[in-house]
Amino acid sequence: MKLHEFQAKALLSARGVGIPEGRVALTAPEARDAALALGTNKIAVKSQVLAGGRGLAGGVRLVSSPEQVETAAAAMLGQILITEQTGPAGCRVNRVLVETEVRAARSLYLSLSIDAARAEIMVLAGAEGSEDIERRLQLGETRLERVSLGTGESLAEEIVIGLAKRLGLDSALQSSFAPLLDQLRKAFVELDATLIEINPLVVTEEGRFVAVDAKMIIDDNALFRHPELLALREEHDGDEIELVAQNRQLNYLRMDGNIGLAVNGAGLGLATLDMVHAANGRPANFMDIRTTATSLDVAHGFTLLLNNPAVRSILVNVHGGGMQPCDTIADGLGIAMRRTGRTCPVIVRLAGNNAEYARFRFANFGCKVIDCPDMWTAVTRATSAAQSNGERA
Repeated sequence: MKLHEFQAKALLSARGVGIPEGRVALTAPEARDAALALGTNKIAVKSQVLAGGRGLAGGVRLVSSPEQVETAAAAMLGQILITEQTGPAGCRVNRVLVETEVRAARSLYLSLSIDAARAEIMVLAGAEGSEDIERRLQLGETRLERVSLGTGESLAEEIVIGLAKRLGLDSALQSSFAPLLDQLRKAFVELDATLIEINPLVVTEEGRFVAVDAKMIIDDNALFRHPELLALREEHDGDEIELVAQNRQLNYLRMDGNIGLAVNGAGLGLATLDMVHAANGRPANFMDIRTTATSLDVAHGFTLLLNNPAVRSILVNVHGGGMQPCDTIADGLGIAMRRTGRTCPVIVRLAGNNAEYARFRFANFGCKVIDCPDMWTAVTRATSAAQSNGERA
């Protein structure tokens, strides 16, 4: 789960990390009032969207009065912000963060993430932080230092001192860099984060570290341990369809193709995507049906596919297990077809628990499916059906 900048900063601030003073506003007048409350004429107005590159796209403005804050907020709120990370569709700006501008003596880059190959927490740090750091890294204009924190249970002093020296921090800053990195380590572990990125991490003229921007991603699979974080999802600006699907025990992601996919198991789902691409097909979605999904949950997923006008065929690739037999999937498709009244070619590959009974359920619902003996046959039939159905449309 991605967090907005203001949400990430609030979590970090509660753990001792320095952040600029600021307030969130939903309207332009609220933004003006926030600026008045800050009592300064050096103010940053920042669009709150779940993507980087905001400043380069006009989503961050530095102004010098509450009136200018109101004007800047009015220009941002309700608009679609397009950055390199949003794609051409962009993200709607529903709120802005109004905060005190921080004077920087220098700017750093600092992030914690998971090295999946080594099962370790990895720190990346750079002596120069900037919004276009990816481009500068590609051009060789800057570099990042890399150190491992292992499982994150503790922070070795020699690691911190060595990293601080490589960043060019003097002895005074080295002493304050150690507690900062330890605060981030604790936050990363306590919150079950997969990413904490501070860019830029500013060193003020007074020698304090301040997180001027912050990005945080929380592991979805650990949210049951954090009901307070789960509540933040209500303010999440992601795809509402995907969020509803999550509550229906579906891992769903919409794509731009014409073959609707329904698979139970993330690994099987990824393999199916690869096979569809290999057959020159275009997936319309990724949909992993969890073992805890009921037939009504599955029906919700199939309804998403049937209500998508781009979908020209549906590929069902299911291996029934002990917790979720094949007939649950069949019932879900039958319910969805009755609800929507729409039909399109449905190609199925069934194996495992209750596969035969699922075929019986398809017939009972009147679902005319094309039953295939193996995955490749099903993929090629679905691709062909989508292409021919698209030509007739």
